[in-house]
Amino acid sequence: MPRKKHPHPGIEKAVKYAESKGWVYVEVGKSAHAWGKLICPNNDNTCRCGQFCQNSIWSTPRNPEAHGKQVKRWVDNCKHADEGDTNE
Repeated sequence: MPRKKHPHPGIEKAVKYAESKGWVYVEVGKSAHAWGKLICPNNDNTCRCGQFCQNSIWSTPRNPEAHGKQVKRWVDNCKHADEGDTNE
């Protein structure tokens, strides 16, 4: 089943960017403030001081454009971002 689209186009574009880099979208429970979360495909214990590369996508952020840019930064700043990546 395909994932639902984010209501804000800038955030949807950033999520698609993350998916193109191999990140996986996971839906969160209905009671959460998050729309979903993204998980790095290399989710190992050396990512982010052992916290793993996973970040929440907010459903209604105060500044959707800034949140979309933040999502792209998560992907681009992942320590695994340069490992064999040719999907630009």
